[in-house]
Amino acid sequence: MSSASSHPTAGPDRRTVVAAVGAAGLAAALTACGSGDDSAGTDSAATGAASDGGGTALARTADIPEGGGKIFKDQGVVVTQPMAGTYKAFSAECTHQGCAVGSVAHGMIVCPCHGSEFSVADGSVKKGPAMKGLAPARITVSGDDIRLA
Repeated sequence: MSSASSHPTAGPDRRTVVAAVGAAGLAAALTACGSGDDSAGTDSAATGAASDGGGTALARTADIPEGGGKIFKDQGVVVTQPMAGTYKAFSAECTHQGCAVGSVAHGMIVCPCHGSEFSVADGSVKKGPAMKGLAPARITVSGDDIRLA
């Protein structure tokens, strides 16, 4: 006869599993969201600091009008220049019902589906029905090149 018990060995208790799952979810959420200032890609974009050259090429800085922006449908981003030499990027998906934003004019990113408007400076809602601002996207600016990070 063997001395092994017929009872299954005990695994981690329920509290340990729940805590681990919660910690993993929190870590994933924090990684995905990042901090508000860095997520818009302003760290290198605002200062004009050189980047490593990686990422998808989007545009030349001259292609992005001051006070306006340009939508890159294939990449799902909109790049803006709220002030001379400062470049920001946001998701081109409206937070109201997921339509693609359609234009950038007069300091606003405009969704054609229901008329929501977002600030070119920070992606915040300026006119509903959207209740949540556009998600920031990361870009790098190196010389005259703007790249999706």
